[in-house]
Amino acid sequence: MNEATSSKGDLRRQQIMQLLKQQGRITIQEIIEQFQCSEATARRDLDLLEKKGDIVRTIGGALFEGLSAVRETSFAEKKQQLWLEKEAIARRAAGLIEEGDSVCLTGGTTTFLIARELKWRQGITVVTNAVNIAMELSDSEGLQVVVVGGVMRSKTFELSGPLAEKTIEHLNIEKLFLGVDGVSADKGITTFSELEAQTARLLMSRAQHTIAVFDHTKVGKTSLFSIAPIADVHVCITDAPLGTDMEKVLKQHGITTLYADA
Repeated sequence: MNEATSSKGDLRRQQIMQLLKQQGRITIQEIIEQFQCSEATARRDLDLLEKKGDIVRTIGGALFEGLSAVRETSFAEKKQQLWLEKEAIARRAAGLIEEGDSVCLTGGTTTFLIARELKWRQGITVVTNAVNIAMELSDSEGLQVVVVGGVMRSKTFELSGPLAEKTIEHLNIEKLFLGVDGVSADKGITTFSELEAQTARLLMSRAQHTIAVFDHTKVGKTSLFSIAPIADVHVCITDAPLGTDMEKVLKQHGITTLYADA
């Protein structure tokens, strides 16, 4: 790529950011029409802006990250946060899994730690749409690991999109352990990615029991995209008391709350 092409691309991305700040969102089609570029160029520009942390990608476009209540952090960053608390949550969650179960683990640090707890167990089928979880379990002779295909997001290692959905439609899951970015009484369970939210909803529809696993910093937070109302969850596992109001709402909906052992 020569310097002139690079400068032209930088200018176009600056203008895209300006539009995003003004409008809050933009579509691939709008970029193509506004800047007379190809669809591949438009997608590449949004990919580069997402890597810089300036935007949130959506299906068919992007949102300005300033609209998001909380910045999305990568898996590597999350590994530095509340690791011991997440290990305790994972142990509590693993205690709900029995030989013969078919379980699903979505992406996330807490669900990754559940996978570690299951690594040397026997007679369990683990479905996952997270590449790092599948790799963690790759040498587990006692487990059957089913990987849902799709397009991977680098921040979470999750696979999602149409290919993932086609696979999920044929699955029957007993227990879904769902990692979330936000949990609130009014907004329900939320995440940063529209694709991941869509995949999570489909997984919930194929599961007999949905178990949300999250540390106390996610409580009362709302991320950009809704996965489901709190009433659609069967069990919540966390590391600290949720507060009177939240516990009251969970009780009203018949949702079991489990706390990790200290």
